[in-house]
Amino acid sequence: MVGAAEAGERVDLFVGKKLSLSRAKLKELFEAGLVRVDGKRVKKGQTVAEGQRVAVELPAEGPRAPVAEDGPLAVLHEDEHRVFVDKPAGMPVHPLAPGEKGTIANRLVARWPSLVEASEDPREAGLVHRLDIETSGVLLAAKTREAWTNLRAEFSGGASTAKKLYLALVSGPIADEGEIDVPLVQHGDHSRPALSSDTAARPAISKFRVLERRGLDSLVEVQILTGVMHQVRAHLAGIGAPIVGDVKYGGRALEGRFFLHAATLEVAWPSKVTVTSPLPPELQAVLGQSVERG
Repeated sequence: MVGAAEAGERVDLFVGKKLSLSRAKLKELFEAGLVRVDGKRVKKGQTVAEGQRVAVELPAEGPRAPVAEDGPLAVLHEDEHRVFVDKPAGMPVHPLAPGEKGTIANRLVARWPSLVEASEDPREAGLVHRLDIETSGVLLAAKTREAWTNLRAEFSGGASTAKKLYLALVSGPIADEGEIDVPLVQHGDHSRPALSSDTAARPAISKFRVLERRGLDSLVEVQILTGVMHQVRAHLAGIGAPIVGDVKYGGRALEGRFFLHAATLEVAWPSKVTVTSPLPPELQAVLGQSVERG
């Protein structure tokens, strides 16, 4: 069912986000008439309204569970309901194609096979949120469907109740602290500030504060109060302080990866827990270089 925060989205973007489907797969579904809104077949450009029911008939070869794959997996916290892991940069969160390897989900199901039953899409292996491939830091998976439903609710809707803090190194002028309340719209493989004519714009709110000024760069802590694709990256670029290494959003080039780290995650269900990931060595090294540049 379409929520208030999702009203006005294009139905193809809505379906793609919910099911983590590629554009090619979405095109196949719409061309085959397998997407219906309130029981009626729709074209991919149609927008959805609050309260509408979107049904997707997936072909028999629909989402498959990740292939169990042994490999390093740093566990930050584990209890009977949840497992928090430390995602390295350069690793996708879950597979997009059957049999794909090299993802966090593959390693999760190798250690906890029952995670494939926790999330609605078995490919997610119980994961309740995502991080970009080049973003490192805290990632949360639920161990049961009950846990997934409750934890997923903390990340959903127009205002997330999960507390998500990121560390980013930015270049360019930036105030000591502030709030960025700028709706974003997905445009291809990135997000941009919405125009008044954008019907698929999503509310996006980020708060930031400068922790250190290091020469020409600033280390900032960013809390996102909503969850929109590339929100931190798009918002910081939008105020003229792009993330170092994030060339897609106007940041200066940096070898290896861009400087964005999911440092802290706090959730409340079934009891409040705050989990922190230390800054990876490669980003510690970049901080030293930023002082030299100054």
